Amino acid sequence: MHIPDGILPAPVCIGGYALAAPLLGYALRKINRMPDVTEQIPKASLLTAAFFIASSIHIPIPPASVHLVLNGLLGAVLGYFAVPAIAIGLFLQAVMFGHGGLTTLGVNTVLMGFPALVAAWVFRLRHRFGRLGARRADLLFAFLAGAIGLGLAALIFFGLILATIPGGLDAQAERVAVYGLVASHIPLALIEGVFTAMLVGFLRRVKPELLQDPTRSDPSALQPAGQPSKKSTGGRAA
Repeated sequence: MHIPDGILPAPVCIGGYALAAPLLGYALRKINRMPDVTEQIPKASLLTAAFFIASSIHIPIPPASVHLVLNGLLGAVLGYFAVPAIAIGLFLQAVMFGHGGLTTLGVNTVLMGFPALVAAWVFRLRHRFGRLGARRADLLFAFLAGAIGLGLAALIFFGLILATIPGGLDAQAERVAVYGLVASHIPLALIEGVFTAMLVGFLRRVKPELLQDPTRSDPSALQPAGQPSKKSTGGRAA
């Protein structure tokens, strides 16, 4: 999933930075509009560390070996914070482990950061499906967010690789190899979906406020799907 240095032509690498800059700017503007940004920092730092070490957890799926990415999970739990978290994690992975690259940092940020935003939007849809039941809606859309985040990133990754195969290589052999890798990422998307649903289920039990959407000013919107707000509960008690 991490594109290393030397794989992509220079114009694509420059284009990656050109797309990553507005993506980061958009996320940071949304973050600056949150009522209490500092309250989200510990959660963002913890999940940035999880994203940083996730690439070291390899899962053998023949004919290849894949590793966790967790960009969908970051999108579901962090929302807009996921984009700077992914950019920082990718930078540290490239500098400390040589995983990815500095010339491709912009491309990697876009191919994992944009799907993380999509995952965040997917996870928010749970508020519209409260009739499914609070817990069921949270888990279902957490699974979809985790799977879609990874799946969309994989599609962008492989599309980019196929579009930039150098003319000197055996293009047919490269395509077969890429298609094999695509197949190996299908079960990984399911694994990340299940993992995201398990984490959301755990947070829902022990600290549900971590699943609140800080961009929504309506306190009732900060409750897990299907649960009554404190305001409405207090009104009935009075």
